Amino acid sequence: MTKDQLIMGIETSCDETAVAIIKNGREILANIVASQIESHKRFGGVVPEIASRHHVEQITLVLEEALSQAKVDMKELDAIAVTAGPGLVGALLIGVNAAKALAFANNIPLIGVHHIAGHIYANRLVAEMKFPLLALVVSGGHTELVYMKEHGYFEVIGETRDDAAGEAYDKVARTLNLPYPGGPHIDRLAHEGKATIKLPRAWLEEGSYDFSFSGLKSAVINVVHNAQQRGGEIVPEELAASFQESVIDVLVTKTQKAVKEYGVKQVLLAGGVAANKGLRAKLSAVFADSDVELVIPPLSLCTDNAAMIAAAGSVMYEKGQRAGLTLNGDPGLEITIHNQNRG
Repeated sequence: MTKDQLIMGIETSCDETAVAIIKNGREILANIVASQIESHKRFGGVVPEIASRHHVEQITLVLEEALSQAKVDMKELDAIAVTAGPGLVGALLIGVNAAKALAFANNIPLIGVHHIAGHIYANRLVAEMKFPLLALVVSGGHTELVYMKEHGYFEVIGETRDDAAGEAYDKVARTLNLPYPGGPHIDRLAHEGKATIKLPRAWLEEGSYDFSFSGLKSAVINVVHNAQQRGGEIVPEELAASFQESVIDVLVTKTQKAVKEYGVKQVLLAGGVAANKGLRAKLSAVFADSDVELVIPPLSLCTDNAAMIAAAGSVMYEKGQRAGLTLNGDPGLEITIHNQNRG
């Protein structure tokens, strides 16, 4: 009888302290997330030092809760997968050092996982991956199109040149005096209004799959400032709808073009902004009658969590990838084929 594979995932790259345990790469036994949104809300964004302190306070509690919920003992684990980067260096170090201590104390293999690889592999908890595939990664710090021809192979064919989509959402929300994080509030307003304001789309050079949202963000700010100077009023719902339509138009159009050029079988949506209702609806409509399968994870697997890290770690474990106890947090870690386990 074959033993079930049990992988623990640890994620502390930003402002969520998360620990998960998954079985055989796809079944979630526990996925515990302690959010810090309330602590950072008054600052309008994540404060790194506060995030690190919260991780220190929460990591043991979250770890114990995950083991309890999964009804698993540390000695039963096949490996511990942890986010090695990118992210806030102080936050990363809490998770990495917790994972190293657990791996050493229990003589369990250690695996360093790239945060974006985790977001992509969150989809494997929904449906098996079919190669070649294309992942549209949209989060607070990243907007990327990633081509995969097999497990563990990541080719970034397009990325943001300035503000990521999530950053643009937060900055536009701040301009409209909406609470942090701004994405959900913009999404809600967008569904209550109509896109009546003409805003730019940054298509960049012919054939480029890169993204740029800095100009769009600036255009929104200018619309608001010009209205204020004239003594006029901006309807928040209309501005939100116009902004969101511009973002989604660029994201979906470039994804469609890449799908045709690379001849993929599957499109995966990944990252925190994957929770955006407008983006989910547009992609679903575009690929409704397509031979290309669209996979969109549930909301609980879009934002930062540890199940996605364990899912990516499971594949790396099967491929024999391991990290040494010199593994360190790397805030600038790039996503390539073999770099997740440096050290």
